Amino acid sequence: MVDLRVDLAGSPLANPLMTASGCAANGRELHRFIDVAELGAFVTKSVKADPVSGRGTPRMAETPSGMLNSIGLQGPGITSFLEHDLPWLKSVGARVVVSIAGSTASEFARVARALVAADAFDAVAAIEVNISCPNVANRGLVFACDPVSSHKVLTLVREEVPRGTPLLAKLSPDVTDIVEIAGACLRAGAHGLTMINTLLGVAIDVDRLRPHLAGLTGGLSGPAIRPVAVRAVWQVAAAMRDGRMPTAPIVGVGGVRTGRDALELIAAGATAIQVGTATFNDPTAPLRVRDELAELLDGHGFATVAEVVGIAHERVTT
Repeated sequence: MVDLRVDLAGSPLANPLMTASGCAANGRELHRFIDVAELGAFVTKSVKADPVSGRGTPRMAETPSGMLNSIGLQGPGITSFLEHDLPWLKSVGARVVVSIAGSTASEFARVARALVAADAFDAVAAIEVNISCPNVANRGLVFACDPVSSHKVLTLVREEVPRGTPLLAKLSPDVTDIVEIAGACLRAGAHGLTMINTLLGVAIDVDRLRPHLAGLTGGLSGPAIRPVAVRAVWQVAAAMRDGRMPTAPIVGVGGVRTGRDALELIAAGATAIQVGTATFNDPTAPLRVRDELAELLDGHGFATVAEVVGIAHERVTT
């Protein structure tokens, strides 16, 4: 039997499998198919301070080996989330990673402050800081594309969160040097990193000769982006191993639909794994991937997940 327990920056998880933010709403829908309490953690849809209606329709478009989404962080806002969603997740025994977002650095802090004060905060295993969204105070630049903006958000959020609650900075792959951004987040107080968010893309309807999405651009997810995710995890893990930045857990996400996909990210340096787009056609995917991963680890002769984290760096041929 393989011991699937992992340590997420001091927060113990029963196994490394999570949902990915935005792909399973806030739990009730997915709970009809699997027991969300069996996951290492359930990751909520990114929540902002106030209700958000999202972008216009159409919001989704299929692509080869993936999809584009242009939802726009639609959600009820932090007050409704704390009244209805977090208590429900706690009631079913789920460990929760709450994804927070904001249009300004101060909004991130406001959301974190409200979350920490909630009665059900003891169900929160970590806070995922989704800095891969636009900074309206800086001409719409995505926070995670700029080390200074990333550092500011994590600094303000860290001041609102009690010691012992891990902060995970969710990074965008649409940058020249993801190692620089990761380092800025860790120096600001992040305890771990989630990599990667979707890649920005556009799809054109060649029958009507116009963009598929009302919002023009969308986030590309699915198996097509997995090599990008593996590259990002590899680069940041290598920088940690070389001493160029503090060592911290990495949550790998991007195109995972099988246990082999999960193992690839773990071997590159990820401690835990999120499953997102795969749940659209297989709601059981997160638990199926967990079981497939356990079988693969057992087949390789490993007793724990920790033995495999970053192992590929030790097996590079020269």
